[in-house]
Amino acid sequence: MTQLLIKNFLRSKGLMIGLLLLFLTGLVSLHIGKIFLERQADIITKTAHYQTENHRQHLTYDHGEMGLLLYYIRFGLANEMPNITGLSIGHRDIHPSVQLVNIRNLEEQKHATELRNPLYQLLGNLDFSFVLIYLFPLIIIAFCFNLLSEEKEGGTWILVLSQSTQPLTIIRTKLWIRLASILAVLLSLLTIGKIYLAIPSNAAFFAFTLVSVLYVLFWFALAWFVVSLQKSSSQNALSLLLVWVLLTIILPASINALVINLYPVPEAYSTVIESRDGYHTKWDLPKAPTIQKFKDHYPQFSKYEHPEGESFGWFWYYAMQQMGDDEAAVSNNAMKEKLQKRDQISRTIAYFLPSVHTQFSLNALSQSDMSNYLNFLNELEAFHEAKRLYFYPKIFEEVPIEEENWAQFRLETVENDQSVEWFGKLLPLVLGSLLLVGLARGRWLMG
Repeated sequence: MTQLLIKNFLRSKGLMIGLLLLFLTGLVSLHIGKIFLERQADIITKTAHYQTENHRQHLTYDHGEMGLLLYYIRFGLANEMPNITGLSIGHRDIHPSVQLVNIRNLEEQKHATELRNPLYQLLGNLDFSFVLIYLFPLIIIAFCFNLLSEEKEGGTWILVLSQSTQPLTIIRTKLWIRLASILAVLLSLLTIGKIYLAIPSNAAFFAFTLVSVLYVLFWFALAWFVVSLQKSSSQNALSLLLVWVLLTIILPASINALVINLYPVPEAYSTVIESRDGYHTKWDLPKAPTIQKFKDHYPQFSKYEHPEGESFGWFWYYAMQQMGDDEAAVSNNAMKEKLQKRDQISRTIAYFLPSVHTQFSLNALSQSDMSNYLNFLNELEAFHEAKRLYFYPKIFEEVPIEEENWAQFRLETVENDQSVEWFGKLLPLVLGSLLLVGLARGRWLMG
């Protein structure tokens, strides 16, 4: 019987076309991921080259003073991007993965990025996570909505009941065949992606694979539950499609709207305004208050003074630049805190929505989620502060430019933690699938 069911499955042109389209779309998504990784690697390489050239060119000019040179030259920090990011691009196509900053006001530089077509950003990338979360369920629905109803509507179910002591075994076998075919496509794509994107065999990739498999199992469990209700083919298809629309479109959009309303971020605007005002307004104010605030911030620099009677001095100038960041610090911290809360509450709600939870999990494993970006911002602030603390004494003491080893300043990279939170990523999908299978079992026993 099993061999006959497999032959019937393989002879179904519609099902085979569905598998082929799913596989080809998956291949396209892997290629898009490859292009994205190559583009980002090229940006990082060019940034490193630009930094070196930027330093070399400015050092050929006679700037004369360390303070004037450091007004111009920039230092780069890159956010490490593992190759697995090609499977789930997440926020990486919106937020920059490399940043060049000088030691002046940071807030005006922090969110500077390349200009891109906003329509392209709105459409996003057809990465593998999109194919998995949106297209795999549609194919599963097409494969499973009429497992039992086609037998009833075709008049063959009565014959099966009269000739078999376990008619449900036939429906279950048909489900297993379809599950095996979908998993074969999924695992084939992940294997090809691992090779094509040169993804290492680490915990993150195995967790990515396991989350993907569990997501597919969830949709088969859902389909099995709907089939167990023993409705008509049209009712089954409608029910499954409604659930798909709810889980992949309506509820995620509702969560996003809820989170935005719960945690609005007006600080994103006020941070920029306060930063610019904190710096620019100091030109027209007495210098002493600015210098005193700077000394309060950095007591180790209290020994330095602005030249008496001078209208300009590097000590005052960089103190003024510092005030831009200091006066925007409250808004900046509030903005980051709200973004963290948005991320946390979204993750909490996602435990009850398999599609959203899967997207969060895949982005986290690919280091392309909001947490990764916020961590990069914190690292950028620490990087900028370290450069300030290193160069401030050299500026204030008027150390000759020639005494500095400028070749030591290369593009630096933030290395991210690759630890995997197995329990939190796998449990919601496992529990959801087991619940649906249990409900389906109860329905089959009742009817």
